Amino acid sequence: MASNGGLPLTSHSAPPAAIVAAPVTTSPPRRRRIRRYSIYGIGVTTKPTIRRLARRGGVKRVAGLMYEETRGCMIPYIQGLLMDAILHTEHDHRTTITARDVVHALRHSGKNLYGFGI
Repeated sequence: MASNGGLPLTSHSAPPAAIVAAPVTTSPPRRRRIRRYSIYGIGVTTKPTIRRLARRGGVKRVAGLMYEETRGCMIPYIQGLLMDAILHTEHDHRTTITARDVVHALRHSGKNLYGFGI
């Protein structure tokens, strides 16, 4: 009789203890920057800026109500342009918007801007 440590012999042996592997460590999910669009804070829609754009277009005097009207037209256009430029920047895994991104965003919207060597 074989010594089995005092355990009764059976025809069925107990299954071996499950081998527990170490948990697979994965890197945490990549964080994406939350886009905040504060077009009012970048100085594009201030009164002097609108006046300079009007002067470049040949306008002598600007009525007071034109500033709000101009802002109402400029803000959606600039927001769309910035969203496209941000997409180009994120695609290249960068955090700074360059002139190249803006030129590509303009080209995407159907407007070519020459003079930036792109």
